Amino acid sequence: MDPKNIFSTKRFQINKANATMIAVLAASTFIVVFTIVAGRALLSQRSYQARVIDKKEKARDQLKKNIEETKTLVTSYKSFTDRSENVLGANPAGQGEKDGDNAKIILDALPSKYDFPALATSMDKLMNQVGVKGTFSGTDDVVAQETKASSNNPQVVDIPVTITADGSLQSIKDLINVFEKSIRPIQINMITFSGNDGKMNINITAKTYYQPKKALTITTEDVK
Repeated sequence: MDPKNIFSTKRFQINKANATMIAVLAASTFIVVFTIVAGRALLSQRSYQARVIDKKEKARDQLKKNIEETKTLVTSYKSFTDRSENVLGANPAGQGEKDGDNAKIILDALPSKYDFPALATSMDKLMNQVGVKGTFSGTDDVVAQETKASSNNPQVVDIPVTITADGSLQSIKDLINVFEKSIRPIQINMITFSGNDGKMNINITAKTYYQPKKALTITTEDVK
């Protein structure tokens, strides 16, 4: 056989073996890399699923706790409102000045909405109750208060007011007494008097309050 043919055949066999080896190495490398990447992906997915399950279990436990606490809250609310006398010692089912159940009294004492016209009407009613003629004034700040309509952490908001009234000394005393006993808290900051026993003028600088309702916010959480 021609030596050249023998050399060519061996060369071909070596090249074929090398190509086969490279193919095997490439396939092995691909399998190893794929296994590593797939393994990391599976571990990452497993870790993610574990975090999701943990969050779901916490949400479930919180929901169960809230449901149980709701039962206690309902019982406490009924106990607070279903009484023969309200906190003012009046009739819960009556229509008088101090009547009404305790829930209504609390809402009257600290409203959850800013309503300046209703406040003015309430003040006029208190002045008429003791027979004095007066005026109620303040700033109707409804636009600014709209941003506080509800909150996750509501705070008590001051409402500055001014009351000017004329009447006898006794009626002026009665007016101050009515303000002190009002269901809605009225904090008097300053009082000025003028006149005599028969006809006096009083100017009161005070403030009352309201508290925006607490918002019930249902949130979602992204698990990463």
